[in-house]
Amino acid sequence: MEVQRISELRSLLHEYNNLYYVQNAPVVSDQEFDALMHELQALEQRHPECFDPNSPTQRVGSDLSQKDGFVQVKHKYAMLSLDNTYSEADVTEFYNRVSRELGEPFRICCELKFDGLSISLTYKHGELVRAVTRGDGVMGDDVTDNVRTIRSIPLRLRPNSGFPDEFEIRGEVLMPWNSFNALNAKKQEEGEPLFANPRNAASGTLKQQNPQIVAERGLDAYLYYLLGADVEGNSHINNLLAAQKWGFKISGHIKVCDTLQQVLDFLDYWDQARKSLPVATDGVVLKVDSLSQQEELGFKSKSPKWAIAYKFHAERVATRLNSVSYQVGRTGIVTPVANLEPVQLAGTVVKRATLNNADFINAFDLYIGDMVYVEKGGEIIPKICGVDYDSRSFLIGDKVRFISTCPECGAKLVRYDGESATYCSNTENCPSQLKGRIEHFIQRKAMDIEGIGSETIDLLFSKGLVRTYFDLYKLNMQDLCYLEGFADKSARMLVHSIEESRKVPFERVLFAMGIRFVGQTTAKTLARKFRSIHNLSCAGFEELKATQDVGERIAQSIVDFFKANPDIENRLKSVGLQTELPESDNMEAGGDKLKDMTIVISGVFSHHSRDEYKAIIESHGGKNSGSISSKTTFVLAGENMGPAKREKAAQLGVPVRSEDEFLEMIK
Repeated sequence: MEVQRISELRSLLHEYNNLYYVQNAPVVSDQEFDALMHELQALEQRHPECFDPNSPTQRVGSDLSQKDGFVQVKHKYAMLSLDNTYSEADVTEFYNRVSRELGEPFRICCELKFDGLSISLTYKHGELVRAVTRGDGVMGDDVTDNVRTIRSIPLRLRPNSGFPDEFEIRGEVLMPWNSFNALNAKKQEEGEPLFANPRNAASGTLKQQNPQIVAERGLDAYLYYLLGADVEGNSHINNLLAAQKWGFKISGHIKVCDTLQQVLDFLDYWDQARKSLPVATDGVVLKVDSLSQQEELGFKSKSPKWAIAYKFHAERVATRLNSVSYQVGRTGIVTPVANLEPVQLAGTVVKRATLNNADFINAFDLYIGDMVYVEKGGEIIPKICGVDYDSRSFLIGDKVRFISTCPECGAKLVRYDGESATYCSNTENCPSQLKGRIEHFIQRKAMDIEGIGSETIDLLFSKGLVRTYFDLYKLNMQDLCYLEGFADKSARMLVHSIEESRKVPFERVLFAMGIRFVGQTTAKTLARKFRSIHNLSCAGFEELKATQDVGERIAQSIVDFFKANPDIENRLKSVGLQTELPESDNMEAGGDKLKDMTIVISGVFSHHSRDEYKAIIESHGGKNSGSISSKTTFVLAGENMGPAKREKAAQLGVPVRSEDEFLEMIK
């Protein structure tokens, strides 16, 4: 009965998922959906023999890191790029050429060009079996585990909807504006560089080695082209409408045009209307609708002759550069900002634009008073994209030169090899850095101290009550009640919240400490690996670099942090913060029987869960990996080991050990 219920729940949740994420027509509440999901998770834990990589429960992504990179896969059909144009004259020429070569009536399918990352999805028997990036058009990266976390991509197609037994569908993985803004806000809190636009964010996310991170970032996908020997029909638009019935998310903004004027009208309309869409678009793709006519027109060496991409011009305006100011972040990065004569751009009034860094300023040879061109073009903040050099006069102001000292504390600025950013060298006393660290420390995902924000921190700092986040734990009712804006109730709430923060677990304390490049996920990984602040502070560069999700940059940052803060452990303990994981959260160490071994886990197990085996491997000194390579020591294989991994192991001569063999090995 329970096995049958698993099948029922999977079908039901797949359908609810499609209605919510693809058709935007939910029929159950979030609470009902979550209750069914929890029921399925519990049943799957009791029946590991029923493991299915396309189960709705797999949407959250595994936390196995693919540190050896993605497997390269050859495309069955080459993924060619399209000819691009920004000119309606070129669109007219394309239309007339198609007309001449065909010599018969034809229709053009106009589709919005979504600004993301091209993806190829292969389905067999109604289930997703492989997802591959475009790559160089011939070979791409297998990102199936990451794509399974994207909720608008069906893992299993709608039953009895008429889909072919095997086919390929292509589309675009993208990041909606709301996900993009949330991700950049998080990166800003953590003192990390922001993504420039949703396309970069989508690309960077899909290439993450950890599917769990991908699952958290809210990617979306639109599908736009169907391929396969079993695909019936001679109309591109009809194929898309059929795919929509199978469960795929197809853009609702497609028009089939019978005349050139209809095509041009579509371009003109969406040049403005696209600004209200929830996702970034950068143009329109024009395709001949008839598949037989596509075949007759054929291909050039690198692109089809039956399609062209019309790219929108990024909206830009000219305005005057009045001054340049500089902001200092908690990690010491100094960012130049252009202060502009207010101007209307893409529906908002723009007064400031980013100047990125010193190299950016030098490249434009800027002067105060210059007329500069500003555009958004998908950026989170407007940016300067050019200068009207012809408008300069003798009244022009001073040349813009990047400052050499910190605008907050006057310390010398430094720039490290290999980095474009410039830093304030005064890490101990720069007010902006000190206040920024406190703001990072108190945030909800860190110490979650309520009743305090940036204005309160400014006030406490100016009164000399806090200088570091440790000083928060010295505050009392008497200190706060005499401050402007604090009543007895608000002071009492803040003191209580500070007191409660002493219970925050070690992994969040580690994140709150503000080590450069160490975000929430990395902090959790480090806490699980090293167990205590003492162990982490004693770890060397090589040991850190070998840790999952930690590369050279993060490892060096951790080493530098503890070198600059040798007493951090004592200070954390002195204010009563958690500096280690509790024993109840610790698996008994198993020695070093797996030292220097890299192990890949694949399949379904009966004695322990996959997560438990990962912990066992680490407790015995081994390292987990998500993909097989020449560096893999062996594969720990359960039931239903993936055929692709078994084939890869055979090709590379990597041993495959069963669950019982592994347990006997470590005893």
